[in-house]
Amino acid sequence: MIRDQLIAALAGALDHLGIAPVPENIGLERPARREHGDWSSNIALAVAKTAGRNPRELGTELAEHLDANRPDGVAKVDVAGPGFVNFHLDDASLHAIITTAVAEGPAAFGAHTVGADQVINVEFVSANPNKPVHAGHARGACYGDSIARLFEKCGYEVQRENYLNDRGTQMQAFAASLAARKRGEEPAEDGYHGEYLIDWAAEMPDDADPLEWGRGHAIASHRATMSSVNVEFDIWYSERSMVADGKIDAALADLGERGALYEEDGATWFRSSDFGDEKDRVLVRSNGELTYFAPDIAYHRDKFSRAPKLINVWGADHHGYVARMKGAMQALGHDRDELEIIITQLVRLERGGESVKMSGRAGDMVTFDDIIAEAGPDAARFTYLMQSVDTEQTIDLELIAQKVMDNPVFYVQMAHARIRSIQSKVADAGVATLPIRDVDLSLLTHERELAVLRELHEYPELVALAAREMAPHKVANWLRQFAAAVHGFYHDCYVMGDGVSAELTQARLWLVEAARIGLVSGLDLLGVSSPDSM
Repeated sequence: MIRDQLIAALAGALDHLGIAPVPENIGLERPARREHGDWSSNIALAVAKTAGRNPRELGTELAEHLDANRPDGVAKVDVAGPGFVNFHLDDASLHAIITTAVAEGPAAFGAHTVGADQVINVEFVSANPNKPVHAGHARGACYGDSIARLFEKCGYEVQRENYLNDRGTQMQAFAASLAARKRGEEPAEDGYHGEYLIDWAAEMPDDADPLEWGRGHAIASHRATMSSVNVEFDIWYSERSMVADGKIDAALADLGERGALYEEDGATWFRSSDFGDEKDRVLVRSNGELTYFAPDIAYHRDKFSRAPKLINVWGADHHGYVARMKGAMQALGHDRDELEIIITQLVRLERGGESVKMSGRAGDMVTFDDIIAEAGPDAARFTYLMQSVDTEQTIDLELIAQKVMDNPVFYVQMAHARIRSIQSKVADAGVATLPIRDVDLSLLTHERELAVLRELHEYPELVALAAREMAPHKVANWLRQFAAAVHGFYHDCYVMGDGVSAELTQARLWLVEAARIGLVSGLDLLGVSSPDSM
């Protein structure tokens, strides 16, 4: 990849100038301003102090050496600002991305093999099966599935898993609330008061067990909601199944054998303070009841039997659980880094400038189905993925439901629809597309054409970065930038007619097809469709 080539060239230039040791990590980023080229490195600034050099002077020497010994595909190397080394790619290297995209198609374009023969388990959503999936779970659902898609694009075998917290006091309260609604009564004050319970109770047979029927109905509801936004789980893992299978007892015995447990005041404690937690934690209360932590440990122990790398996507209210869970896995003999926990921050919903409240038990709960019904599955997924999950997010429900260019998902999908309209008009005109090997792609020199190619050229590197950082919002941002380039091309560059030569028409047809492939590939990573018309 071009990025690897440029980093290698920078390392070679540092060595040539006698800068030692050459840093293991050499920064290389896309510059914010077009005049600064296609790639930029701050390496001169990073090593100047250690090398006893002026950053600008060192950057100039690096640029001069690299410009005289240009890597393949580079037209010019120069220096900017306090010492940034900037690479400008030649047009031929940009044109080559068309051939690559067309040869690989949407499924393979941007793919990598870094994860070949490696298994990753991604657990996300994991909502209690006692209510519909609400808007708070939606961010984790969209994020978890998209990082799974990114990992798969990079060659990993991915297990998508949903952990069903289907035992304990919350499930008992849910069953009692459902039974009360069935009798036409108001649930207890500490029960569940959501309006959905009225509908569910009406569907429940008179002779049904509220706990069993309610659990099954909730799981079916979760499955249907997830499927409607292209999220399919490989594993739905029941917490209570571990009791029957003896896995909780086995996990406790394992911890005991490793000296990680002790008895005090009739309770069984985990020495979590020995493993980075702020204090020790009770696993079995003095009355013999399990705390939530005991089955969670058993569950993660079981997951490690199926995959060597675990990623959990948890809500903001789970932040305090991270240290103790990582500590428990360390106590069981695992490296702490083998369990990675992503905490998603809160989402605030607005409609018409007014806040929309969300509640797990109250009647004003906003469900994920509500959002999907109002905005559509594509808008819902794309919107939730526009920001990094470690930042709080505000979603305007009115905006994402509108078919306007201010709506980001509409803007990106419209770019694809415009491409398809071009291809349809060309086909209707009876113009056949020649084999790409017979087409002169060097004719693509218009700035709008090159803008499309620059964004497309960035895509394979972007996929690798987004997977490595588990950051699907980077794909969403790239799609918006790429769509802007496509819209600019659509407005300023005719594919046929208006004095366009037959040769240029052929080159632009392949540019359009490569752009279509890029849009389809990127949207698929977000679980979003690529409509032919809008």
